[in-house]
Amino acid sequence: MQELIRRRKRAGFVGRRDELAVYRRNFDVPVDDERHRFVFRVHGNAGVGKTSLVRELEQAALERGALTAYTDEGVDSVPEALGAISARFARQGCPLKALDKILATYRQRRYEAEAAGAGTGSGPSAGAVAAARASLAGVGLVPGVGAIAAAVDPAQLAEGADRLRAALSARLGRQEDVQLVLDPLRVLTPVFVEELGRVAAQVPWVALFFDTYERTGAFLDDWLRDLITTDRYGGLPANAVVTLSGQGRPDPTRWPAAADFVADLPLEPFTEDEARQLLAGKGVVDEDVVRDVLRLSGRLPVLVSTLAGSRPATPGDIGDPSATAVERFLKWEPDPVRRSAALEGALPRRLDEDTFRAAVSGDAAGMFDWLRSLPFVRDQGGRIKYHDVVRAPMQRLQRTASPQRWRAGHERLAAWYAQERAAAGTGGHWRDEAWREPRLEELYHRLCADAAGAFGEVLRDGIEACRQGTVTARRWARVIAEAGEDANREPLRKWGSACLAALAAEDRHGVDVLGMMLARPELTDEDRVAVHTARAWGHFRSEAYEEALADYRRALTLDPAAADALHGQAVAHRAVGDHAAALADLDRLEELEPGRPRAPRERGETHRRAGRYAEAVTELGRALALDPGDALILGSRGQALAQLGRPAEALEDFDRALLIDPDYGWALVRRAHVRGLLGDTEGALGDLDRAERLSPSWAWVLGERGDVFRFAGRYEEAVAAYGRALALDPGYAWALGSRAVALAELGRGAEALADLDRAVALVPGYVWAYRQRARLHRAEGREQAALADLARAEQAGAAQGIPPGPLPADKGDPAYPGSPPGPGPAPRA
Repeated sequence: MQELIRRRKRAGFVGRRDELAVYRRNFDVPVDDERHRFVFRVHGNAGVGKTSLVRELEQAALERGALTAYTDEGVDSVPEALGAISARFARQGCPLKALDKILATYRQRRYEAEAAGAGTGSGPSAGAVAAARASLAGVGLVPGVGAIAAAVDPAQLAEGADRLRAALSARLGRQEDVQLVLDPLRVLTPVFVEELGRVAAQVPWVALFFDTYERTGAFLDDWLRDLITTDRYGGLPANAVVTLSGQGRPDPTRWPAAADFVADLPLEPFTEDEARQLLAGKGVVDEDVVRDVLRLSGRLPVLVSTLAGSRPATPGDIGDPSATAVERFLKWEPDPVRRSAALEGALPRRLDEDTFRAAVSGDAAGMFDWLRSLPFVRDQGGRIKYHDVVRAPMQRLQRTASPQRWRAGHERLAAWYAQERAAAGTGGHWRDEAWREPRLEELYHRLCADAAGAFGEVLRDGIEACRQGTVTARRWARVIAEAGEDANREPLRKWGSACLAALAAEDRHGVDVLGMMLARPELTDEDRVAVHTARAWGHFRSEAYEEALADYRRALTLDPAAADALHGQAVAHRAVGDHAAALADLDRLEELEPGRPRAPRERGETHRRAGRYAEAVTELGRALALDPGDALILGSRGQALAQLGRPAEALEDFDRALLIDPDYGWALVRRAHVRGLLGDTEGALGDLDRAERLSPSWAWVLGERGDVFRFAGRYEEAVAAYGRALALDPGYAWALGSRAVALAELGRGAEALADLDRAVALVPGYVWAYRQRARLHRAEGREQAALADLARAEQAGAAQGIPPGPLPADKGDPAYPGSPPGPGPAPRA
């Protein structure tokens, strides 16, 4: 039925022939011809017919054999847009399986991270260097590697630690998963580009359409610009054509040299001839009626179509000349049940049949299919949505004509969404979409019905929405702004708009909005504890550790027994290397919640990060006794056991962790490392094969593969693996140093020295690299150069707390080089 309705709507399409012709002709121009355009930009005011034209452009692309995908404001982030594209391609028989798999992993890991409030930035920080330096003091031995304490460089460890900051703060514990959550575009986009190239080779064209760009451009524009104009993510296939459609003229400064590859399609209202053509096609031919429609509609296509759909036949149908187009549409609709359905259907922000039945009264409940056929209604991800140009005056008409009926309608919908939320059965968590989506709609309708009475509740929900990340916080803020607009509550609209503006910067993690909340008188002291705790977490994610600690202190001043604040403060103290303060926080936390696993879990992790591996094993054992099914605790204890030189027990923990979570990539790589050290080369390579399938783009997995080959004396293969790692990450200093060792074993001393030179240039103070370079200089009789490097190593080691040691006699370098420090706990309930 839906497809038949769409065909009928398309059959009535008129006008825009020039724009369609430009788009169609582009398919006849070879991609290497400078006249070919890779991007089309449709722009014009609301109601001018942009979406209708985009649908026609998509149909034109389909007629040329294109694989097409369409997105609109139904997506709130790039990953959601990628998911929508993949779903559309799959329906056309071209699934993007690799993208679907990594998107599924992203959603799951993001869910886990949101459960803990995880996330952070990147780049080595002073706090991470301090934490890494402190952790070196008690580093133990792993058989076959030698003295690890003399090998690990704090700056290098900090580089890995900062890439995995969420491992200090989240329950993820896998570098690839953490990077996927923290920088999803960097991980997802290359997979998308590769998959797009694969399917593009099977079809004449690929056409991507991004509609309602005035709403989605805030998060899509930079990504699309990089995707189209740079090689940051790899090259798009040449047979791809991208269409952007939104209000307002494109900013020429945003897309440099756009004239070389972009065609602009500005839209104006219909010409009078086009409007008359549409009216004639609908049987509206009386000249007085036609003139009235032209006047009321301003020749906006959506309004011309709406008025024509009622088929007014005589001047007597015109009525009050001061009426609006929407009022005239309602007057021309002779069926009172349909009029009621159209008006009451405008109350929800979007509709499916169930929502429609909750919104309307009486016999109107059976009018959903009729409503769906109207020209101002469009499909949106399985639901329907009124055009804003029509919905706004319908809302206004109901609000002014009968305020009590308006309020009752919104109260009825709020109650219905509350029932839907309760039926989701997920325990009331903002991170659960099945609960979150009806909650957002419930809040919207509560605000429309009684803004003053509902605002405090909405603010409290906003605290948790901000904890869940920018995408969720934006949806919450949009509820406030749209309720203010639709209910004509200007302060509410302005505050919601200010929140949306504050959430434009992804890397602020809701900190600014939470600060705005603290100024609101509606919050209680208990609410303020929650705001300070949430804002502290946002600061932590931005690596603003002192600001995070300040907010945790404020929360604990208001409530000394705030367990989540104590938990977060312990993690923040650990991040800046203050392990004693972290342990004191955790002692207090365990007093508040005896018998729960998170205090011993965090205490064990803190001991491990400080290099106190025996204490770490003890505490992590206590945590496991309380939560035996936690794979991440097992992984953390496995690493501590490996550091203590107890590889058999370490392997047992890694095995148990992987039985619980077979896709636990970090444990696979750590197990591979221990297996390689013990001479189980094939077992190690098997683990790394699995890890690489899970994370094909992660340099540290390839670096570990190089180690396994090197430990087995397979130096050529080791050099090749390190080379692949460096191709993915040219700044991977540890891989350079390790490759240098393998090159030296192959007698390629000059290349080995060149790699070590690059390694110390990338990481000044890289003690292990200085010592390796000294060993090579001495082996070739350059004693003065060797002594100079040894002096550099001793000076750098003294600054970092690394004791002096002899030249490395073995071929090993850091025990856990360039990899995540391990599964780290997070502030979570």
